[in-house]
Amino acid sequence: MNVDRMNETAQALVADGKGLLAADESTNTIKKRLDQVNVESTEATRRDYRHLLFTTPGVGRYISGVILYDETIRQDGPEGVPLIRQIEQARMIPGIKVDRGAKPLAPSGTEKVTEGLDGLRERFAEYGEMGARFAKWRAVFSVDGGKPSPQCIRANAHALARYAALAQEADIAPIVEPEVLMDGTHGINAHREATERVLRAVFAELAEQDVALEGMLLKPNMILSGKEAEQQAHTAEVARTTLRTFKRVVPAAVPGIVFLSGGQTDEQATRNLDAINQFAGIEGAPWPLSFSFGRALQQAALKAWAGDNDNADAARQALIERAQATSAAAQGRAAA
Repeated sequence: MNVDRMNETAQALVADGKGLLAADESTNTIKKRLDQVNVESTEATRRDYRHLLFTTPGVGRYISGVILYDETIRQDGPEGVPLIRQIEQARMIPGIKVDRGAKPLAPSGTEKVTEGLDGLRERFAEYGEMGARFAKWRAVFSVDGGKPSPQCIRANAHALARYAALAQEADIAPIVEPEVLMDGTHGINAHREATERVLRAVFAELAEQDVALEGMLLKPNMILSGKEAEQQAHTAEVARTTLRTFKRVVPAAVPGIVFLSGGQTDEQATRNLDAINQFAGIEGAPWPLSFSFGRALQQAALKAWAGDNDNADAARQALIERAQATSAAAQGRAAA
């Protein structure tokens, strides 16, 4: 296990205000996105859309790495060049999503546990040969109705730690993603309490599985009011609560935190990231606070493209504008 190599990868992913483009939507999820712009989801349309994102001129100035789905890491672009090589040519680091989705947690099925550990060692060997230098595994936790339960937290924390240990065995830097969902009517304090419980359990399991914190990144939610909450926390409260909570529970040895957008609009996610970094400039933080956004980076580009490759230039311009604004927010010096 080469911790120095994984640390180098992790640090490169959060360097100079850069962050990640999450282009790892499953086939079902990308179909929903394409349906929104009346585009049929086929292997060709999925490839064309992602190809235009990866080949956007100058995108590597703001995006350090791209999280891929299994289909995408195997695809060639329209001119026959593998998409993973085009990512590298753009001076971005290729990564891979390896979990197989959140499934009902037995016996009640009211919460979710992420599956995909079976055969993961062999898949890591294959992805490493392809050129993936980091990986991602997502676990999800609900808040309302007495959730997340201790059972759900333990099951997902253990799976995240086992995944991370297997990734590091293959010299692939793991991104650990415990997402406490913003769906629901809960206030920001309930979201904070749930996030803190989840993160404490996750880091306890990472320690139990001998995961080298220096060779990983954390991809968490920001701490927010529930989407359906009557009273929405303002940006300053989101920034203060998020930073102070993470300083209590995330070890300084972690090279960086890359926030997910988690159902926020692109403007909300960027504004909150900017506020978090501005607050970190006042109170200090032991790690870079960057981004790993999917929809919040892609939505404008997807609408501009709408399945017509003649619109590729407009879509690329939309992506660059979002990436530039988000990179500035990761440095606390701009809000969208």
